[in-house]
Amino acid sequence: MNIQTKPLSEVVGEAIHVLVTQMGPANTARVINYFSVGYGDYTEERKQVFADYTIDDIVREIETKKHAEPGA
Repeated sequence: MNIQTKPLSEVVGEAIHVLVTQMGPANTARVINYFSVGYGDYTEERKQVFADYTIDDIVREIETKKHAEPGA
């Protein structure tokens, strides 16, 4: 038996078309998002980004933003 396969890009295109037709674009986007794999290590990145960030820094930013808001 000889099974011919389509290129993955074509299969994905057909699948998206079926989803949009049957479920609508908003729900199609939700399904694609659900099955999409993220990348990186957020926990490690967060440690690096905020390594020198203190509670005082956070409070200072909150105070600055509160005073910068219109009507504050």
